[in-house]
Amino acid sequence: MKRRNLAPLALMGVALSTALLTGSAWAQQTTTLRVFSGGQNQRPDLMRKLFDQYQAANPGVKIEIETGGATSELQRQYLSTVLNAKDSAIDIYLIDIVNPAQYFSAGWLEPLDQYVGGVSALKPYLPVYSQANVVDGKVAAMPAFADAMFMYYRKDLLEKYGIKEPKTWDELSAASMKIQQAEKRPDLQGLSIQGAPIEGAVCTFLLPYWSMGKSFNDASGKMTLDKAAAAKGMDMWLKMVDQGVIKRNVAEVKTPDTVNEFKAGQVAFAINWGFAWDRFQGDPDSQVKGKVGVMPLPAVAGGTSATCIGGWQWAVSAFSKSKPAAAKLVQHLASPASSKFLAVQGSLMPTIQSVYTDADVVKEVPWFKDAAAVVVAGRSRPMSPRYGEVSDAIRTTTSAVLARTKTPTDGVNEIEGKLSRVMR
Repeated sequence: MKRRNLAPLALMGVALSTALLTGSAWAQQTTTLRVFSGGQNQRPDLMRKLFDQYQAANPGVKIEIETGGATSELQRQYLSTVLNAKDSAIDIYLIDIVNPAQYFSAGWLEPLDQYVGGVSALKPYLPVYSQANVVDGKVAAMPAFADAMFMYYRKDLLEKYGIKEPKTWDELSAASMKIQQAEKRPDLQGLSIQGAPIEGAVCTFLLPYWSMGKSFNDASGKMTLDKAAAAKGMDMWLKMVDQGVIKRNVAEVKTPDTVNEFKAGQVAFAINWGFAWDRFQGDPDSQVKGKVGVMPLPAVAGGTSATCIGGWQWAVSAFSKSKPAAAKLVQHLASPASSKFLAVQGSLMPTIQSVYTDADVVKEVPWFKDAAAVVVAGRSRPMSPRYGEVSDAIRTTTSAVLARTKTPTDGVNEIEGKLSRVMR
């Protein structure tokens, strides 16, 4: 019987086995991380660039991105559903500043202490972000980028009519009416605020109240609502509506509406988040390029300027199957280098004070050199494990008052009634 030469087959088997082992080893060495990066305002396009840089430096890591939710409350609804289901598909979440307390208390976030070296890792960050990301003495998340509400204004119009930056709300009303009357444009609003039942309406309620020197809650989270002052703040907005400073359908105005109308040259003053600056200066269809000023928010006469702090944090899911790799990525995303990249490339505000004065950052975004002081002095919306209920009560009632379906007094009583059981 003729014997077959088995050597080629043996060699093929060795080659195949080697290839399989090599492929297996490659698969074992590659970690895929899926990151939820928010909606358009959180600039997932820039986050993708950060991820690509990280992948190039760490070839064993592949990063997939998921986006969704145009507003903070829509994102919160989605994430609450995913996390409540203990879904392990997403490893890292970009979450609003009000969410670490809520999500960590629910057991949805991985404590980062063992990965970042404990609470001391948050010392370089602005105090409001250090505080927001520590829950029950544990590091619940790491700062991504800051945000705050600013008063944007038409610098060219104030110069044209010899108007100084208003320091009080009454001065702003007077300045708005002077500009509107002189310009004789029916489409020109004096001031744009957000009155739709979105997260921004929580700030719409708090801004005049805070500017009277009032606090909504104490350090322990217990509500300290001064009802008379809160009703006065809502009365102030309604008076501006009656004066024609704020448009009558303010209860329908959302964050993008303010941005788009100011960008189109239809608003003299506008309250909005820090990201709006890039839209005003960089969007091809902007009619206000080079005409925009930024100033602290006015105060009620005798009070002090106060702004609403926002911002976003990187958190590792408690249900991730790749926690060490996810935590390492979060450390990189929260680094000064990443903060500088986001500031220069997208005007996203740093959470580290030294980055505000970095020469490259100041050259690209000159107003950042003054923004840090505003952010440091800003105030956070109530931090509560039940923040979803807090937000719902304030924003829906604020919108109803601005729609005049409730009086300011009735609205404030309703907020107190709902939240006295939540914020104890």
